[in-house]
Amino acid sequence: MEPVVNRFADLNHDEIRRYSRHLIMPEVGMEGQRRLKASAVLLIGTGGLGSPLALYLAAAGVGRIGLVDYDTVDDSNLHRQVIHGESSVGMLKVESARRRMLDLNPHITIETYNVPLTSDNALEIMRGYDVVIDGTDNFPTRYLVNDACVKLGIPNVYGSILRFEGQLSVFYAKEGPCYRCMFPEPPPPGLVPSCAEAGVLGVLPGTIGTMQATEGIKLITGIGDPMVGRMLLYDALEMSFTTIRVRKNPNCPVCGIPAEDVELIDYEQFCGVPANDHVETRYNFEVPVPQIDALELKSRLDAGENLFVLDVRNPEEWEIAVMPNTIKIPKSQIELAAYQVASGAQAREQTVLNQIPTDREIIVHCRSGVRSMSVIETLRDLGYEPTRLVNMAGGILAWANDVDETMPVY
Repeated sequence: MEPVVNRFADLNHDEIRRYSRHLIMPEVGMEGQRRLKASAVLLIGTGGLGSPLALYLAAAGVGRIGLVDYDTVDDSNLHRQVIHGESSVGMLKVESARRRMLDLNPHITIETYNVPLTSDNALEIMRGYDVVIDGTDNFPTRYLVNDACVKLGIPNVYGSILRFEGQLSVFYAKEGPCYRCMFPEPPPPGLVPSCAEAGVLGVLPGTIGTMQATEGIKLITGIGDPMVGRMLLYDALEMSFTTIRVRKNPNCPVCGIPAEDVELIDYEQFCGVPANDHVETRYNFEVPVPQIDALELKSRLDAGENLFVLDVRNPEEWEIAVMPNTIKIPKSQIELAAYQVASGAQAREQTVLNQIPTDREIIVHCRSGVRSMSVIETLRDLGYEPTRLVNMAGGILAWANDVDETMPVY
């Protein structure tokens, strides 16, 4: 495959010394390093995958690196987002990453975009970059990145992680398939949990993110065989790598048409889930969901009101912290029961739904208030009275912050 970057930039003496281990490799040499310096790479996300990506691309001498992220650093990020540290907690992630990258290599340029990537700004942000590397963790942004890359003719280095498993590929419509060739439609909402719901082994993004950086360098310099038309499946528990072929779909709705005809759509609507964890943007109910904050719930419980408080987190989370007087049923079990009832496989009384009353006010809570909204949607579909289903805003994190400061947070 021809290198993506065909322009060159001169290296000064300091850079020659810095990159000397690259320069003495015939596959890279002065020409490859000049391509790296002349290149521009856009990283979508500066979290788990973005951390090793940003570090290794900066160290490798990629001349211009763009960072897209609008989150701030939290101490719960630090077990996997290694570009950040204790001194960065509360800082914008793009600024924290920029600071560390320039400390690692002052010879590069960093451009930051402290905004969500949307259909309105994606083309403007991505235009002018040679390679886009997707370090996101949600389906709307993955489909958006893919479609915008196809429209602009830019290779998209894809990676994803969950629990102990990772995926890696390069989607480049000029040379092979795009993301939509392999995944024409997103999975049903709720089928694939996020890392916030299911967890992720802290070293996993280091493995996949470093391989994404490798693919980016290969594309820029033209060395090796990039993962175009192939997907790598990684299982950390077995320490196994499996490669599968990905074929270009001639009828793909995105890369199967002229690039100029590709239109960016409402990807949150297309996927049925939001591109972020902000609960207010996740659901659009015709009848708004009543909300209750932690202090009000505490007051009503202390007053002896007959409330049914439902904790829909996973059992592993219950071992960390629980609120008093709650009934614990995981979201997955409620959704399975709802499917069984809706399909006629089982009666409601034969499932966990028999624990959830229909004649009382139900306060649903999770960790932060997102999964609880999903459960409320499920219960509404089963015929529960909407006004009796109340979401606890902020979840158990709000309870720990506002009611019980001795409770651990995670």
